[in-house]
Amino acid sequence: MKLDGLPGDVHLTYCTNIHAGESWYDIVASLDLHVPLIKAAVAPDCPLGIGLRLSGEAAARAREPDALAAFREQLTRLGAYVFTINAFPFGPFHGVRVKEDVFLPDWRDAARVKFTADSAAVLAAVLPEGVDGSISTVPGAFKPNGFIDGAADLMASNLMLAVADLAMIELRTGKRIALALEPEPCCFLETTQESIAFFENVLLKPEILGSLAAEANVNQAGAEALLRRHLGICYDVCHGAVEYEDLVAELGNLRRAGITVPKVQLSAAIRLPAMTTELVDAVMRYNDGVYLHQTIVRGAGGLTRYTDLPDALAAFRDGRAQGEWRIHCHVPVFLADLGEIGSTRADLESVLAMMRRGYVSSHLEVETYTWDVLPQQWRTGSKAADIAREIAFCARRLVE
Repeated sequence: MKLDGLPGDVHLTYCTNIHAGESWYDIVASLDLHVPLIKAAVAPDCPLGIGLRLSGEAAARAREPDALAAFREQLTRLGAYVFTINAFPFGPFHGVRVKEDVFLPDWRDAARVKFTADSAAVLAAVLPEGVDGSISTVPGAFKPNGFIDGAADLMASNLMLAVADLAMIELRTGKRIALALEPEPCCFLETTQESIAFFENVLLKPEILGSLAAEANVNQAGAEALLRRHLGICYDVCHGAVEYEDLVAELGNLRRAGITVPKVQLSAAIRLPAMTTELVDAVMRYNDGVYLHQTIVRGAGGLTRYTDLPDALAAFRDGRAQGEWRIHCHVPVFLADLGEIGSTRADLESVLAMMRRGYVSSHLEVETYTWDVLPQQWRTGSKAADIAREIAFCARRLVE
């Protein structure tokens, strides 16, 4: 929904990756099931914005003319609109082992370029007039794959194809859409500083800009302008908190580097001020076997990164991994703590306060996609009720 009283044209939504479903049929059905209940709770008198998650299969189907026509009718009937798309997970995202496969195909692969183009075609077709669009995507690749020889330049070249496609969409339709790389722990783009370095040292290289210039039929300066207009960073608050970033400072660093933030994902991670033996059982309840729970431990020697929660727990049992723990597990933003376990909600509140003071991003998306695997005591109502509660919490913090 559009939020009045804030700097900029700000829209707040939730991401439909919360709902299971990979086919376009399943996604459409989930909107009919959940959106009316959520809208009645948080936006009864105005259109409800939707952060649409598309799989590769669904995006290819949804862009077909008959599917688009039916989708426009559905949005009208629901009193809803789509302004952002989550095109991060290509394949199944619920009910099976996802883990590191969520990053595949990555930006080394032409399939990722096509998936993004399909998603952009859908968004351009349904984006309301006068509203910019955004698409969040994988942060290049899973870290081991991103540092194979030649991988960075290959990812950059494929990203230029996506930028050229978005520039062509704007030229043809007048709809501006920005692709947003989403840094995540243990990925090629993990931190804000790594993201800035990728823009400055790889994406802005003359040969990379030259490939965009040729594709978009512009000169080198025009290519840089298109890059900055159509490619930026999706800042996930959970991810930044797990990295122990000063979120407000790093968002400012992106702005000073001339890198746009098309979308901010409003989320919270697990935080343990000091890991102890007594907390092991409580932590293990979040080891769902579905998602990758990257864990970063801050001890006397600095930060130690573990690719998944079991790796960190094994290190702790061996007498290592002592200190503060932050775990990549999206937990409800309206809960200040989870019993014995804390959360990084204070980091989220610092970003929301920053949004109240000045423009950061026009797209804000609550993204607690883990409802189906969270311990039962934190599912406080129906899924629609919990989603509405999260949206309402963020809306209050933004306008109070």
